[in-house]
Amino acid sequence: MIDFTLTDENRLVQQSVREFAAAEILPNIREWDATETVHLPTFRAMGELGYLGAPIPERYGGAGMDYISLAILCEELERADSAFRVIMSVHVGLNSLAILQWGTEDQRLRFVVPQARGEKIASFGLTEPGVGTDAANLQTTARRDGDAYVLNGSKIWISLADVADHFLVFATVDRALGHRGITAFVVERGMPGFATGSLHGKLGIHAGNTGLLNFEEVRVPVENRIGEEGEGFLVAMSAIDQGRYTVAAGSVGLAQACIDASVKYAHERQTFGQEIGRHQLVKQMLANMVKGTEIGRLLVWRAGWLKNHGLRNTRETSMAKWHATEHAVQSALDAIQVHGANGYSNEFPVERYLRNAKSAVIYEGTSQLHTLIQADYALGYREDRPLRCEPWPADGFERAPAGTASPALVAAGAR
Repeated sequence: MIDFTLTDENRLVQQSVREFAAAEILPNIREWDATETVHLPTFRAMGELGYLGAPIPERYGGAGMDYISLAILCEELERADSAFRVIMSVHVGLNSLAILQWGTEDQRLRFVVPQARGEKIASFGLTEPGVGTDAANLQTTARRDGDAYVLNGSKIWISLADVADHFLVFATVDRALGHRGITAFVVERGMPGFATGSLHGKLGIHAGNTGLLNFEEVRVPVENRIGEEGEGFLVAMSAIDQGRYTVAAGSVGLAQACIDASVKYAHERQTFGQEIGRHQLVKQMLANMVKGTEIGRLLVWRAGWLKNHGLRNTRETSMAKWHATEHAVQSALDAIQVHGANGYSNEFPVERYLRNAKSAVIYEGTSQLHTLIQADYALGYREDRPLRCEPWPADGFERAPAGTASPALVAAGAR
């Protein structure tokens, strides 16, 4: 039986992150958004509080939190601003958890431990100028040369590109093999031939860094390869499943922020001699925001419960991401409508919510992709086998032998 009762630890995490957001983010976010400022001290403070290692076991420098606590962290951070949930998605979900699950013990100690402590910032490099959803068609190449691989190519739309120290990147050792040729590597800032740059002119998430990665004859030691040669696609898909969970949780927080702002304004603004909250169609918009947000939160917690128990959750995580991100966009649109002309101004936060919300229906799988995923499950084209993986809290992360399903792959349900 699924139990949605929050534990004492869950509630402490919720209280902690709300207080952190109120003190460190909300007083400054309008300025950071307007000036496109990435405030690194706030990221460092998140590391000091254990947020950047939230679900990582304590023996690898993390806080050992469960997946419901991770969802709460993401929800409350995005309730303040999306940029601070993004670092949870990329640094924790896409990078640290992937290396934890697929890496060797040496790699966990070298990369995961400093990342969990917030001493190093981590990123994830899959998307390319000509490759998005079609991740099996990578153009970035890796050729073996003695005790190293030589990488050539580029990545785009990479969160934390100019901020991160470690990059989990994907390249193909043989394009003819399709997804079976893709291999995963940790590229470290400072490696000769590796360069990053920032993208400007984004619609939203102005307080976050997004950029490009370029590789020109970058020599990456074999000991920086994550998983076996040719397992990169599986590493990427299992990582993306973790990322989708954090995006879904964050979108619930954004929708909640839309409710908060709209309720406040509906009490303050008067028309025709009464609060606008008294008008039936304003009530309708608010009621729909609340309904969709509660549904999204329960979908996220269901996926988190499955993760905590080591049960397959790809279908549930996809559903949560699909619903929560779409609902966040609609909530932001309705929140602007509740605010009327004021909603079109950055004097009020709802225009920022709309700009930020739009990105999440694109990354970590577009809404169209998740529509197809859910239809394929319903039609039986995708199997929903009751596979198990290492439950939380995990005692160890010993990697499965090459050629067999790893705990991460089973958890993600990738095939």
